[in-house]
Amino acid sequence: MADSAGPRQADEARAAAGVLTDSGRDVSASGREVPDSGYPGHDDIAPPPRKRDLRAVWLIAPTMVILAIVILYPVLRAIWLSFQADKGLDPVTGTFTKGGFAGFDHYLMWLTQNCGSGMGSCPPGTLGADFWPSVGITFFFAAVTVTIEVLLGLWMATIMGRTFFGRSLLRAAVLIPWAIPTAVTAKLWFFIFAENGIANKILGTDIAWTTDPWASRFAVIVADVWKTTPFMALLILAGLQMIPQDVYEAAKVDGASAWQRFTQITLPLVKPALMVAVLFRTLDVLRMYDLPAILNGDSGATPTTTMSILVVADIRNGNFNSASALSTLVFLMIFAVAFIMVKFLGANAVRTQDEQRKGDK
Repeated sequence: MADSAGPRQADEARAAAGVLTDSGRDVSASGREVPDSGYPGHDDIAPPPRKRDLRAVWLIAPTMVILAIVILYPVLRAIWLSFQADKGLDPVTGTFTKGGFAGFDHYLMWLTQNCGSGMGSCPPGTLGADFWPSVGITFFFAAVTVTIEVLLGLWMATIMGRTFFGRSLLRAAVLIPWAIPTAVTAKLWFFIFAENGIANKILGTDIAWTTDPWASRFAVIVADVWKTTPFMALLILAGLQMIPQDVYEAAKVDGASAWQRFTQITLPLVKPALMVAVLFRTLDVLRMYDLPAILNGDSGATPTTTMSILVVADIRNGNFNSASALSTLVFLMIFAVAFIMVKFLGANAVRTQDEQRKGDK
């Protein structure tokens, strides 16, 4: 009797407040039904819990497992190796060491050029002393080549976006340099920039295109621009074709000049595709290896040594753990560049297109 007094008093209080119907359901002042409070005597029966549909999980699981094996495991393995000491002779004692935990020694060796005798102790010509020069060369290639490719790619995409006879043939011909494998492209330009190659024959010079510091860098830039500008043009062309022609016609009616149409219509609307193209090409250049390696050598002591070339050179010397540390540093640098471009420079096509759709509404 005492047990039922509590629920009955609560029902009477709600009835006095006008929130309880005759059927015992709680109703708010607006007439909307309030969920059951759980007191005994209510007629509500909770619906059975819905069973989760796991078919999507089972369909995605094989792909995620493969990606974890192919991508995640090598990354984690490289990070683990970067904290291990390399096997070899101890320069102090002259005895063979089996390695072991090295902490951040490899990272400090690359970042501070500490080869055992303090900061900056790596002799010139060693891989440790070539780290920061290779970082500078890599970012120099990225800045120069991407800038030139964006300008040429935008110009080429603007021409290919027009309607004229032979447009399909022109688009197919433009993609030929991009379709050629990079190794073949590098060997082709190696013959062009040889001592008795076509470049010196045409210019009437005897420039050492593959050994002179700035001439060799110029050769790499020319070869990379020739090969990958069609890729930039293709991505930018895809963005240009999404711009409605009615916008240009309306601008012409309003008296806008060709330059005004380009700066006020084309550039803002093509920005999503343009920034994605810049992002892809920047990340591609930052990990560039094969083109400068084939064109000018991969010893790690050339004027065109990039960070990837330095990693491979360290592996060839048998320093697998220090090379793992270097590859981890390269990964972190590329990740930082990608984060900055996506977060602050608008290189996020999905977000930008969503914002444009909201603006159109």
